[in-house]
Amino acid sequence: MKLILAEKPSVAKNIADALKIKTKSDGYFEGEQYIVTWAFGHLLQLYDAKDYDGKMTRWKMENFPFIPQEFKYKVKADPRNRGRADSGAQKQLKIIHRLMKRKDVDMVISACDYDREGQVIGDSIIENAKIGKPVYRLLINEWTPKEVIRGLDNMKPNAELKPLQDAGISRQWADWVIGINLTSVSTLKYQTGRGKALNIGRVLLPTLKIIYDRDKEIENFKPENYYKLTATFQTDTLEEYQGTYTSGKQEKFTEEEDLQKLKQLIDDRQAQILDKEVETKKEFPPLLFNLSNLQGYMTNKYSGWTSDKVLKVAQTLYEKKFITYPRTSSTALDESLVGKAAGVLKVLAEGLPYEGELKFTKSKRIFNDAKVESHSAIIPTYLKPGRLTNDQELVYTAVKNRFLMQFMPVAEYEETRLVTTIKDMELQGVFLSKGKVQLREGWKKVEKIQSKDTLLPYVNKNALVKVNNSQVSSHVTKPPKHHTEKTLLRVMETCGKNIKEEDTEEMMGSILNGFSIGTPATRAETIKKLKDIGYISSRQKNLYSTELGKKLVETFPINELFDLEFTGRLEKTLADMEKKKIEKQSFLNMVYEFTSHSVVTIKSAEEATINQVTSTTSNPEILGKCPQCGHKIIEGKKGFGCSNWKMGCKYVIWKNDKFLASMRKKANKTMVKSLLKNGKAYVKGLTSKKGKKFNAYLRYKKNEDNDYYSWEMEFKK
Repeated sequence: MKLILAEKPSVAKNIADALKIKTKSDGYFEGEQYIVTWAFGHLLQLYDAKDYDGKMTRWKMENFPFIPQEFKYKVKADPRNRGRADSGAQKQLKIIHRLMKRKDVDMVISACDYDREGQVIGDSIIENAKIGKPVYRLLINEWTPKEVIRGLDNMKPNAELKPLQDAGISRQWADWVIGINLTSVSTLKYQTGRGKALNIGRVLLPTLKIIYDRDKEIENFKPENYYKLTATFQTDTLEEYQGTYTSGKQEKFTEEEDLQKLKQLIDDRQAQILDKEVETKKEFPPLLFNLSNLQGYMTNKYSGWTSDKVLKVAQTLYEKKFITYPRTSSTALDESLVGKAAGVLKVLAEGLPYEGELKFTKSKRIFNDAKVESHSAIIPTYLKPGRLTNDQELVYTAVKNRFLMQFMPVAEYEETRLVTTIKDMELQGVFLSKGKVQLREGWKKVEKIQSKDTLLPYVNKNALVKVNNSQVSSHVTKPPKHHTEKTLLRVMETCGKNIKEEDTEEMMGSILNGFSIGTPATRAETIKKLKDIGYISSRQKNLYSTELGKKLVETFPINELFDLEFTGRLEKTLADMEKKKIEKQSFLNMVYEFTSHSVVTIKSAEEATINQVTSTTSNPEILGKCPQCGHKIIEGKKGFGCSNWKMGCKYVIWKNDKFLASMRKKANKTMVKSLLKNGKAYVKGLTSKKGKKFNAYLRYKKNEDNDYYSWEMEFKK
């Protein structure tokens, strides 16, 4: 019997379905040859500092730097009471370990995600069991039945993934050491009053600095006036076109008077076409999506979307078997996927209005091993989705369309460039005109992208034309734009290496070379955390540093943590560790030395206040009695819960409850009060899956077999 450990219940179900296992028990599926069980992401977490040493329960300057001799793991904490182990995680861990130790189980297969995080999740659980049985690794990029079977036929011994585990553990330990030490010491040094700690992190601070620097650029920007001269020319057939005066390569001039004089000299003069160039140009489709590009595309196209939301939606599509692994930095496919991609194209092309134009090609632009880092680009699988949520539909369509574009004809346009000069005048410059006509839509048909044509009249070189009129226009230089999540992700992905907003994804790929801030999996989480802890804020799509964020950048003395190059080198070192180019211990020693030195620097730095916390005591409104233990129900940040939670009462109604969210509702005080008083609440304006509105009574009842609560619905008679 072989035991397969998946990272999540939904993935375990996919594996069980692929193996045609129908029997489900408490915490696992069991068939004739395979048992499939699951984690809930991380079941184990690193010890807190106080778990190593009781003196670390209170933060005192003299206790830092604190670096454990040996890192240890424990069952992850209950999110509502960090002093207790999460009962669900504890129960599932016991089930997994019991299954691993069963006498008929002769092999364990880790089927956690094929990345640093997934490797650590699987290895921490397996090593914690101390079973001494062979361990293998399932390495696949999608959870379709065919791929699961193929993956089980091509497993690797888990020991071969040691470099990936080293990189994952090193990242985890490094972030713990830097975060615990510098957060504690900085809060003691720079915060007055009791409140949330000043959060210091290896990836947080350089990301904050990117936004801060752009804010400063805008703040310090001094607008300047400039002028342009535009002439309207008329041909002998009375057609018109415009040209902009250019001297050398300059078409923006600081002196209006000079252009006004020139305008008076050229009006009603005869001119001549000095040069005409007509060139057919090709427009290739944008490259396949990696996670950052998908996040940038979605957050830029749809209001209200964040990088974090895009990742979560993409993850659900991956777990539902409709797209490949989303946490990738690659914009190309592994060359071994040629056959698979051809099969996917055949399925997706069926019935499309442009089906006849889709043609599979084995292009280096699409299939290129040299441009694949660990995981290939995100593409659809051969399984066509049935019913999706609106959000899932938007992300799936974006991924599907980007894939289809690769196999459509290349778009083509004709560009005409005219150079016009004024006859019988000695001018330093000439008038430039550009025209563009789309000749072939090609891949643009997939998303119905409209190309704007700029038409020029048909004229020959040396033809005479007339200056019909001219105009001097006044302009003002504009400051750079505030960062959006799209532009921020781009800078994080490339560590700010000479990136301009208009650079193509292909140019970006050549700049990367291993340097980045964070990973595709963590960048969205970093941006969300910066908002949650109050270092940045967002208005519409724009991101701004807050007063707290600005003070932190201007006061915090460890400049390396704001330096993109420093952070990029750390991330590059972890990537090199995966490739066996660097040893784990040498990286950790460098992190420990950096942390110890930073603690000393902060302690000896000038006294300053970054954050002043004023304590406000308020009596929260009592919404009713807890139906489980009789204590008070009060409103918290994330939900309505029992005031007795420290003693283990689990009663809570989450504000973002998934059942309510599926009907486009959120829990509110009125609803909770009615539930507690009457046992039910009459809720109006619920939305069905088909988008229809309805009203219903909702009850929130305790499950008979565990401590959790579930919703029941009934309709008014």
